[in-house]
Amino acid sequence: MEGQEHHKAQDLPSIATLTWSEVTHLAKHGNPSPPRRVEKTEAQWRELLTDKQFRITRLKGTERAHSSELCQLFEPGRYECLCCGTELFDAATKYQSHTGWPSFTQPVSPGVVAYHLDTSRGTHRIEVTCNVCDAHLGHVFPDGPEPSGLRFCINAISLHKIPMRE
Repeated sequence: MEGQEHHKAQDLPSIATLTWSEVTHLAKHGNPSPPRRVEKTEAQWRELLTDKQFRITRLKGTERAHSSELCQLFEPGRYECLCCGTELFDAATKYQSHTGWPSFTQPVSPGVVAYHLDTSRGTHRIEVTCNVCDAHLGHVFPDGPEPSGLRFCINAISLHKIPMRE
C-alpha cells in the first residue's frame, strides 16, 4: 500500500501493552507484516467455507448476537482463524463482555491481527481481520478490562477452538 508505513513486529509494543492509541495508529498508518500470507480466489474460499462462514469472513458479515456457545466457553487453549489456521487469541485473554460475541483483550502476537478504519453504517470503528488471510473477524473497541482496556469483539464463526494438547 503506497504511502503507508508498515510496521515490523519488533517495532510494535509487547502484546501485553497494546493500547487503544496504538491500535488506532496501526489502523491509520499501516499494519505489521504478517508471519506468512494465505491468498485464495473468491471461488476457492467459497469451496472451502459454508455460505454463513463465507458471508462473515469474506464479505464482512456479522453473526447474530448470542448465536454461539463459544461466548460461554472459557476453557484454556487457543483460537485460530477458521480460514487459514493462524493462531489469533489465547483463552487466557478471553472474558465475559455480555455483548453476545466472544471477547478478548489481546491477540496472541502483534503480527496476526490487522486493523482497518471502518466507517460503514455511519459509524467510526476499527475492524479487525486476520493479517494472514484477510478474513473479517470483528471489531476492536476501547471499552475492555485492564490491563489493555481493549475489547476484541469477534464473530465466533470466524474462529476455531484448538483442542488442548496433552
